[in-house]
Amino acid sequence: DEKPITIKVDEGTVLEDLVKKYQDRLPYKVLAAKVNNRVRELTIRLEEPSAVVFLDMRDISASRIYQSSVSFIYLKAVNDVLGNVRVGIENSLNKGIYTEVRTHEPLTAADVSNLQKRMQELVEADIPFIRKRLTRSEAMEAFKCGNHEEKRRMLNRAPHVETVPVYSCDGFLNFFYGQMVPSTGYIRYFELRKYRNGVLLRFPESSAPDRIPEFRDDVKLYRAFGEAKKWGNLMGISYVEDLNQKIDNGEYREIIQISEALHEKKIAYIADEIIRNKKRIILISGPSSSGKTSFAKRLSIQLRVGGQKALCLGTDDYFVERHQTPILPDGTPNFEDIEALDINLFNENINDLLSGKETDLPSFDFFEGKKRYGEKISRISDNQPIIIEGIHSLNKKLSAGIDDDEKYKIYISPFTQLNIDNHNRIPTTDARMLRRIVRDHQFRGYNAGRTIEQWKKVRAGEDKNIFPFNGEADMLFNSAHIYELAVLKKYVEPMLLAIGQEDGAYSEAIRLLKFLRFFRTIEDDSVIANNSIIREFIGGSILV
Repeated sequence: DEKPITIKVDEGTVLEDLVKKYQDRLPYKVLAAKVNNRVRELTIRLEEPSAVVFLDMRDISASRIYQSSVSFIYLKAVNDVLGNVRVGIENSLNKGIYTEVRTHEPLTAADVSNLQKRMQELVEADIPFIRKRLTRSEAMEAFKCGNHEEKRRMLNRAPHVETVPVYSCDGFLNFFYGQMVPSTGYIRYFELRKYRNGVLLRFPESSAPDRIPEFRDDVKLYRAFGEAKKWGNLMGISYVEDLNQKIDNGEYREIIQISEALHEKKIAYIADEIIRNKKRIILISGPSSSGKTSFAKRLSIQLRVGGQKALCLGTDDYFVERHQTPILPDGTPNFEDIEALDINLFNENINDLLSGKETDLPSFDFFEGKKRYGEKISRISDNQPIIIEGIHSLNKKLSAGIDDDEKYKIYISPFTQLNIDNHNRIPTTDARMLRRIVRDHQFRGYNAGRTIEQWKKVRAGEDKNIFPFNGEADMLFNSAHIYELAVLKKYVEPMLLAIGQEDGAYSEAIRLLKFLRFFRTIEDDSVIANNSIIREFIGGSILV
């Protein structure tokens, strides 16, 4: 936020040397730099006049680079300590990444301790990460062992690829589609923890770059990812290349139908649980672009099948009057925090409904900035449920005045378990951002650059108001479809290509375009049902 400074550097100056001149004045370790709006590794040379912005862990791009680098060190440590065993970097979990190490004997706490010790030795040795390009034949030879089967499959099915970028560290070589820090010494903070059938690789969050976050055991999230993996196995899809093969063979239509059927079966199961347990207040929450609206409507249909006609409400109708909205430190209105809602009115209305009273429910007028009345006068029967959808629905403060025995809490998010290969995972946040880019363009008139620029603020709000409360849920619903990135690609690629280098979103657009290259495109999405959650984003939904 400080005023930019202009400096003159010699032609051929390496970014890392430039950083060294200023690092002592900066609060955190610089991990990368944005050069003319493109994120670059610190090992590059400046060959022309450039606008340079140093990036530390607080920047999402730098955070990704840190994660790739610490993952590489972890893989190197496993190779050094346990030998040439297969490692799967699976998904985000418990403020870190969940990994599985396939050894003949179950991994012990002592094994994990030895891995942590070896990682620390590698960091202290400050070994360079060396980036180079291998020819196609060299890459096939380098990845010939069974631990790199998915990489070889990708190369086999991409004959146009002539060279492959790889990184090496002290002789250990691997492919990462992201970028790296210059050397192992940049990775100051990490923690390994034995967890269930695997190992947690934990590192700082962007909000606190110099410490490991407090451990929180997200058991339900672990099970949700496990269920997603089981669903993938059911369809014969564990990695992107499995999906690509289904697309090439024309089998994707069946995959779409199976994926939709799995969603319907799960929603029906949740509805049965609600009815069986006689729950009347169904609270639904989840991060941006999870498909909350479609899910809530499909759940109400399944409840109707079970004989229960639900009343559907949204917490957005309970915003305080505009002049009462809390203010952020920068003077702008704070619409994200729970203090922006009229909690007392919400609790009063819900309790009146539960007691059978006729209730005048508000409708919030976003143009006028105030609630309107007289439009939604409602009354429910003795056993009629109420579905309430909103970002704060799982926060105990919202429904503090309502009997807990009446509540059934649902957390919804796309828990993407499809990965590029066993070492390159697909973050859930990427799937949600691509959904949002498409939806914002289709229905809100926003271009991709605007959506990408706003994403940091969206994520900060989620970290504060949504993610800390997912443990409150009685049920987690995975709204991801295993096929969806191949569908979204058709819509989102032209939008990303339209972002110019002068745009602040340019670097992120380039990263997403590189990521999408791994996917074949599903051009014909007509087979997707009109009540599918993905229709909320690409259009054609009968629910939204």
